[in-house]
Amino acid sequence: MGILSGKKGLITGVLNEHSLAWHVAKLAQAEGATVVLTNTPAAIRLGTVAELAQAHGMPLLAADATQVEEIRALYRETHKLIGGPADFLLHAIGMSPNLRKKRTYGALNYADYQKTLDISAVSFHKMLQVAEEESFLAAYGSVVALSYIAAQRTFPFYGDMADAKALLESIARGYGYRLGKSLKVRVNTVSQSPTQTTAGAGIGDVTDMMGYADRLSPLGNAPAEDCARFVITLFSDYTRFLTMQNIYHDGGYSSTGMTPDHS
Repeated sequence: MGILSGKKGLITGVLNEHSLAWHVAKLAQAEGATVVLTNTPAAIRLGTVAELAQAHGMPLLAADATQVEEIRALYRETHKLIGGPADFLLHAIGMSPNLRKKRTYGALNYADYQKTLDISAVSFHKMLQVAEEESFLAAYGSVVALSYIAAQRTFPFYGDMADAKALLESIARGYGYRLGKSLKVRVNTVSQSPTQTTAGAGIGDVTDMMGYADRLSPLGNAPAEDCARFVITLFSDYTRFLTMQNIYHDGGYSSTGMTPDHS
């Protein structure tokens, strides 16, 4: 439909073709946007994002979103590539060393806990703070970060990532107010259905979680492609007064108590 025609933006977190961020990037380009991709040097080496970027003509820049000066350099290079401020930004960054090492919530390694928060949430604050300092975002732009319902409800197997997502959503509200007042930029989070991605595979009982959510949701789990469609609407001018919200894109799961199919 071309609803992003003429818009330009930065997408973080693409690792491979299964990444939610990749579905967003691919659809944004199809809808007329100019898209720049970024991930850490390690992720670029280990994943297939370089091949995807080359195949689709998307510039790929290496940067660690936990390092302020790397973010600053990323934004300046992105400005050069797109010829000015960005109209949209996607934060799709999350990782828990504790979950990868199968530590329970009551047996966390606190150094790794700090890494979880820094990578999965504080990086969002750093990206927005530097975006303001560098005038990275255009007026009436849109920022979206990917969250999960564990920020609001208890999911024991989600471990310290639940804390990170709660912090992520708080940062979205804080910067949603700040950037809304100064630039009319909106900042929202999307709480997506459990989705089979490389990052999601590191969460314990992910298959059971997906099956349970699918049975409980009246529409079933939202596929990655539909998550991308929804994020694209948030990037578009059709949602210019939607900000500081955490929006559940989960087939109704978040509003369903109990059904005959819950077991």
